[in-house]
Amino acid sequence: MRVIGLAGWSGSGKTTLLARLIPALSAHGLSVSTLKHAHHGFDVDQPGKDSHTHRQAGARQVLVSSANRWALMTELRGAAEPTLPELLARFDRVDLILIEGFKRDPHPKIEVHRAANGKSWLHPEDPAIVAVASDVPPPSTRLPHTHLDDIAGIAGLALAHAVPWPG
Repeated sequence: MRVIGLAGWSGSGKTTLLARLIPALSAHGLSVSTLKHAHHGFDVDQPGKDSHTHRQAGARQVLVSSANRWALMTELRGAAEPTLPELLARFDRVDLILIEGFKRDPHPKIEVHRAANGKSWLHPEDPAIVAVASDVPPPSTRLPHTHLDDIAGIAGLALAHAVPWPG
């Protein structure tokens, strides 16, 4: 199992890029999973549903299962947020895990940059950034770069820079 991250400021297009990158990698016969870091207030459950009622009542974990999928929700209830390695350890084995966010962690990352966002570049300050996908050339020429619309090129960068994860 190998991992590679996509890091960039909010609004840079990470999720849109992932939605295009996953099918491109899957078309090459790879099994792909994703791990997304979210803001602290996110919720995947809906008020009025039984699973939401269970969580609100104080259940630490709620597992919902059907013929099509299952999902396990864990309430931290004041405990520390799990680390990236702890979260990766929960995945079934796949060929590649794409990590969205976690931009402060040391795993290799492709910076996603959009000029219209008006945000600074991450890579001059983050040595874990190994490549850049952007709509403009990066200020540093030391890193491989491809355009945000070059999905095949970004897939190539992801595969070239993904590292084994001992999970």
